[in-house]
Amino acid sequence: MRRLLAFVLLLSATAIAGATDAPSAKLASVPTTPAPALPAKAEVLAKMRLANGWFMKAWPDPAKPIVTRRARPSNIWTRGVYYEGLMALHAVAPDAASLDYAVRWGEAHQWGLRHGTTTRNADDQCCGQTYIELYQLDPKPERLRDIVANIDFIVAGERNDDWWWIDAIQMAMPVYAKLGVLKQDPRYWEKAHAIYTYTKNQHGGKGLYNPADKLWWRDKDFVPPYREPNGEDCYWSRGNGWVIAAMARVLDVLPANAPHRAEYETMLRDMAEALVPLQRADGFWNCSLHDPDNFGGKESSGTALFVYAMAWGVRHGVLPAEKYLPVITKAWQGLVNDAVHPDGFLGYIQGTGKEPKDGQPTKYDSKPDFEDFGVGCFLLAGAEVYQLAR
Repeated sequence: MRRLLAFVLLLSATAIAGATDAPSAKLASVPTTPAPALPAKAEVLAKMRLANGWFMKAWPDPAKPIVTRRARPSNIWTRGVYYEGLMALHAVAPDAASLDYAVRWGEAHQWGLRHGTTTRNADDQCCGQTYIELYQLDPKPERLRDIVANIDFIVAGERNDDWWWIDAIQMAMPVYAKLGVLKQDPRYWEKAHAIYTYTKNQHGGKGLYNPADKLWWRDKDFVPPYREPNGEDCYWSRGNGWVIAAMARVLDVLPANAPHRAEYETMLRDMAEALVPLQRADGFWNCSLHDPDNFGGKESSGTALFVYAMAWGVRHGVLPAEKYLPVITKAWQGLVNDAVHPDGFLGYIQGTGKEPKDGQPTKYDSKPDFEDFGVGCFLLAGAEVYQLAR
């Protein structure tokens, strides 16, 4: 793998040097920049542990409610995303303290969902991703009890319109994928595909996915005629990050011959292709993907989700390494050099919301309303970069 990555990076540097429409006689005068190399595994892991250590120190009690304008239990989606990242960190660098932290979280909530086993809200189901992974490490039936009851309730019904906002695809779709594998029951995969397809093709009138731009509107409020200040369609960075990350998380567990796998691979490829030219020079992506002046600037959570999905794609042969390794490397270097504080706090996280203007300001030292999901996104990205690193 190390020799392959070195060869790919050499090819990328050569491609950069040759990528010009200028006459060949002038090529020698064109300045070139060598493609950046991924850091060593130890460096990637150190940054992951630093960020996670900051969070665990800030939140030593995993059962403590999250208080912003009001109190919420700690099994909501924001904390669920954090634990997705923690489990990814544990997978590449097993750690008893981190695993215990996750188990204590599940136990504190009695392995339950915020609004019970008849909820249709994908945000409530996000915690189930970690419950399932913890069950796979230690198969205690109570860890599956409520998430299985809830998803079985959804699967048994006729409705397919639950995911009316694109964040929901990441919150819930991997749960269905994991349960289908765990129970060897393709009904979970078929129901997830039906709900996903409704979101893609029907919500908002004609669906929330724009095949022309290969990006997603966050919900019906942003389907045209809604426009950004510059007249472009509104494609929110983190919202699209949720979708492409969901494709990677689903594909990571689906069997090679599972139905719809090829469709999800195509979505990951198409979105990645659309994202490459939108990357900033500093490696990040703006909050608004098509209007860099609408609350433009570095944003870590969307960037981390893009890194996660692209790195997963490269590692599994879904995306070509020669094209995407330089993109991944530049983004990861931006995150660790510009966003991670010396104490592990993660800067440039846009707070919760649904569009570029929400959750502002997004600065190096600004504290988002929820401190957890951004760390989870960073850990997901780091776990994939770690597996590509030398």
